[in-house]
Amino acid sequence: MLSQYKNIQVSIDGSKEADLAFSKAVAIAKRNHATLEILHVIDTRSFQNVSSFDSAMVEQVSKDAEKRMKDYQARANKAGVTDSHYSIEFGSPKTIIGHDFPKKHNIDLIVVGATGLNAVERLLIGSVTEYVTRTAKCDVLVCRAKEIANALEG
Repeated sequence: MLSQYKNIQVSIDGSKEADLAFSKAVAIAKRNHATLEILHVIDTRSFQNVSSFDSAMVEQVSKDAEKRMKDYQARANKAGVTDSHYSIEFGSPKTIIGHDFPKKHNIDLIVVGATGLNAVERLLIGSVTEYVTRTAKCDVLVCRAKEIANALEG
């Protein structure tokens, strides 16, 4: 018997893969009559290296994220998802996406894009997607952009 998901989390970072993950999460939520939790994590490490750190920068990043998340929620509603919410969290994407948010919201499926850091950053601190797939307590669906998937195939 196929598993029916009740609480689906999709992580959005502005990439093509995240957009594809969103589309797939919407389809799965609709098919399962599930709640869709749209999540964006603002990585606080990105502010640590800014010498002239000021709260206006954080406010602008938050404002941009809020607009993007409202757009995603509107797209989900237009596609027929009747129960969707969005959240903007600050902190470590690995921990929030893979553990904290799923635990808090009783998530049974995490949908993520296979994207993010460049090769050097992945080597030094690791891929968020790789970490989530390895450590999450629920099912994880990793989505690749079609161009990337085609290149990997041959």
